Amino acid sequence: MTDDIRLCRTFQTAPAAVPKDDTAKYLVSALEAEGFQAPDWLVPDLEDGTAPDMKAEGLENTVEKVPKYDFPGEIWPRVEWSYEDEEYREKGREQIDRLVDEVGDEIDGVVVPKVGRLEDVERAAAAVAEAEREHGHPDGSIGLSIIVETGRARSDLREISKFGEDSRLTALIFGPVDYAAELGGRDLGDGMPRWDGLLEALSNEASAGGLLSIGGPFDDLFKERAGLTFYNADEYAEQVEHEAQLGLDGSWSLYPKQTIQANTIHMPTPDELERDVHKIERFNEAKREGTGAVTIDGQMVDEATFKNFRNTIQTVRVIHDRRPDQTEERYDGDLLGRALELELSYR
Repeated sequence: MTDDIRLCRTFQTAPAAVPKDDTAKYLVSALEAEGFQAPDWLVPDLEDGTAPDMKAEGLENTVEKVPKYDFPGEIWPRVEWSYEDEEYREKGREQIDRLVDEVGDEIDGVVVPKVGRLEDVERAAAAVAEAEREHGHPDGSIGLSIIVETGRARSDLREISKFGEDSRLTALIFGPVDYAAELGGRDLGDGMPRWDGLLEALSNEASAGGLLSIGGPFDDLFKERAGLTFYNADEYAEQVEHEAQLGLDGSWSLYPKQTIQANTIHMPTPDELERDVHKIERFNEAKREGTGAVTIDGQMVDEATFKNFRNTIQTVRVIHDRRPDQTEERYDGDLLGRALELELSYR
């Protein structure tokens, strides 16, 4: 029932190499994460998160470390790329080829940044397809996700999402910092814009194309007040809640505490689940009694409202299918059982 539904509440990037004695320290820490600290998608970062002189070591760390861990989510390395620079695209092709060759069975796809118009997305997809063929992997087994962070990609967003309907393209991720820079945006000291229009378009086009939509990073990790430095949980939670309200499937995480928050916010609360299970149970009772329309707890239930209730149940079922440790920790056993057994047909 849930085999064809991807789960990406959290898109966590981890530097593939850092200037420490153990250059793979942060990558290994992410691969070892469990429970709500483990993201749905772990993204070993070979691009901006790794210093230019450590890219080669980051690639070595990725191909060496990824197979050693039984990571509970999906693995999506981010490679180098640029629509306007052939040298970067060639680096990306080489990284894709090496990843597919050496860890093609362990990764679910690659993330390609700084794409341009549709033709550039097709070019990235062709690079993945070529690596698949070269190294004997089934056609379409290695996915492609792109970071929308250029004016060209934003302008072609609809055409790109249509391409995604029948291709290996899996997710559209927002990259606000590079996007603002390309637009000529200025930092006026009040933080980044909310980008409501772009995020709504990202959510809409991804939904129309059967793709996932992921919000951008929140890098104000810590605040200082009265001599104390503390994790900036409230502002990150506000961003993730805003993305969830706009229908985005998940949020970018830069830090384990952000991963906990994003996993939790993009997951129905026990009260939400109880509310919507109850409403569908009541609706199903009315169906069996031959009632066409029904008012439940003062709310008239029609097909549109029913779909909203059903979304809650389906989300929990997908999470339970992929991460049962989380659903069993978060929900009462009886409530979870009711959600898993519920009839979800409107008719």
